[in-house]
Amino acid sequence: MPKAYVFTRYGGPETEALIDVDKPVPGPGQVLIAVRAAGVNPVDWKQRTGYRRPGESADRAFPAVFGNEVSGVVERTGPGVDGFAPGDAVFGRPLEGGYAQYALLSTDLIARKPDAVTFTDAATLPVAAVTAYDGVGQLDLKAGQTLLVTGAGGGVGVAVVQIARALGLRVVGVASPAKKELLESLGAAHVPSGPDWTARVPGPVDGVYDLVGGDVLAEAATLLTDRTRLITAGAPPEEVEKLGGARVLRTRTNEGLAAVADLVARGALDPHVTRTFPLEQAGEALRTVEEGHARGKIVLEIAG
Repeated sequence: MPKAYVFTRYGGPETEALIDVDKPVPGPGQVLIAVRAAGVNPVDWKQRTGYRRPGESADRAFPAVFGNEVSGVVERTGPGVDGFAPGDAVFGRPLEGGYAQYALLSTDLIARKPDAVTFTDAATLPVAAVTAYDGVGQLDLKAGQTLLVTGAGGGVGVAVVQIARALGLRVVGVASPAKKELLESLGAAHVPSGPDWTARVPGPVDGVYDLVGGDVLAEAATLLTDRTRLITAGAPPEEVEKLGGARVLRTRTNEGLAAVADLVARGALDPHVTRTFPLEQAGEALRTVEEGHARGKIVLEIAG
């Protein structure tokens, strides 16, 4: 039977397990893919603790498969599917988790993988890169303006820096000292995180893309004269709205997926996959992200 890495109830790492599961069957408008890679994101472990994205309300069925972004090869299509066929290389948002040998995807949240993009890189795009792409577009800063990014050394932050730089923005990245070399290699000015970090920001900023929330978000807001240029993917709506800002507005469309894949194919966006794990070591991969030790993106690679 196919394998999947799941959590059996809400809680901590003790709820996780690699188990046998039934092979999914695609319904109308769905495709079944043989997963080749799955991105590992902070939202994955947060969902294990009971976190729900804004707008989510349904109770989760257990065991629940981890994972929110995958790439792979179409094995079977459901009724009414046009435009995709067995053998197509694709990537997207899985309907029921992606830390698995097989996953279901809706044709509303799937795109073809360009030949120039590896399965590993493609698996980083549906959450991290599209979140970055949506947020930078939402801020609508002009070439030459300055964007400050908190949590700039993680998967989303690395994508934000590159997309912003490709648009001609000056970027200031707030991250731990260990991520200084990475951020400077991407063309960002590095500001070490920690107490009084705002005093170390070089010059005024025109927009803030927050990926941390809490005190860091509140401190970042003080750097802006126009709080409508404050967005977050690291805090709930009520936390940023009281500061005058907004959550990142996610488009969740095939067009967004295709746009970020094109950036990778053209060399304008490097997902910076810094470490890969097999499915059997999904727990270790998740701990790397959950404990804040990841630099760039962590990906599970799943043998075909």
